[in-house]
Amino acid sequence: MERSGQHRGRLLLMVVLVLMLIVAGCGTQTANNEPSSSTTNSLQDTEPSGETNGADGHEEAPSGDRPSDSTPLKIGITQIISHPALDSAKEGFIAALKDNGYEEGKNVSYEIQNAEGSQDTALQIANKFVTSNVDLILAIATQSAQAVQTATEGTSIPVLFTAVTDPVTAGLVNTLEAPGGHMTGTTDMNPIREQLELIPSLTDGKRVGIIYNSGESNSEIQVEIAKKEAKDLGLSIVERAITNTSEVKQAADALVGKVDAIYVPTDNTVVSALQSVLSVAEANHIPVIAGEGESVKEGALLTYGIDYYKLGYQTGEMAVRILKGEAKPDAMPVESQKDLKLYVNVTAAKKAGIVLPQDLIDRADVTY
Repeated sequence: MERSGQHRGRLLLMVVLVLMLIVAGCGTQTANNEPSSSTTNSLQDTEPSGETNGADGHEEAPSGDRPSDSTPLKIGITQIISHPALDSAKEGFIAALKDNGYEEGKNVSYEIQNAEGSQDTALQIANKFVTSNVDLILAIATQSAQAVQTATEGTSIPVLFTAVTDPVTAGLVNTLEAPGGHMTGTTDMNPIREQLELIPSLTDGKRVGIIYNSGESNSEIQVEIAKKEAKDLGLSIVERAITNTSEVKQAADALVGKVDAIYVPTDNTVVSALQSVLSVAEANHIPVIAGEGESVKEGALLTYGIDYYKLGYQTGEMAVRILKGEAKPDAMPVESQKDLKLYVNVTAAKKAGIVLPQDLIDRADVTY
């Protein structure tokens, strides 16, 4: 009986040991095959998100133009100041994209900013676009384009500009035919000679006043061209330089009695305060010739020039080719508008007591 009890005791001990080994084995397997919740979170935090940082520090899609077809394109639009011509260019640009399948709220989103005439603000806007990693930037007017050029240096963000008079002199492109870099667009260089040729039909006088912002390179270029063309046409130029919109009326007042007509180039500062010029001119029966059609709509007498809505639309068509991968800015020539029009404001002429030649009215493409 004693031996039998000892035997049963040894068997019981062996069974206990076997059970302990089995339990230990199961615990080891669970620990190896089922990570804890803290380990899982750590893995999720370090898992690649599908986006990598490019050389310029901005997020880029691993392949293709966008991370997915459902992700809207982001387009930044920066405008140096508000006035009808530049506003029309912006509207034309957006319309061109919409007509080509890029519709806001569906596959494209716009961030539209206005610098309100400040170069510092224009640079802040441009830097914000770069930080936001937009897919394309539209810069409206020379100052905005120069700010964007500075902000996007070293990045691959394509940039289009419009309403820029001389992009070569402004340092935006190498040449009109081969821009180089990542910028191209449309120029609004107006036919200054043809515009000055309209003056003899309005007055026998030879003195032409020009008000312009001395801080706008595109305006200085136009003034130099006007001086050269005026000399050939037997006209003389009387300059009044300003630096902001508050000085425009004072400059217009200073021209009274010294000029026989006023020519307003495509100067953003002056055009944004155009009514100040027009009020002085109307009160003193001085004809005003504008550099573009929108200013005639606002009250200038006439011009031979471009349509800014169409210029913006033309720029939008260039953007479409870039977004579709059909072209790159460095090899896209800067474009200009070819279908110039004669704009005449009959109502403004009557208010100023100026008689417009009937042949001008008959030839006008657009009459107000």
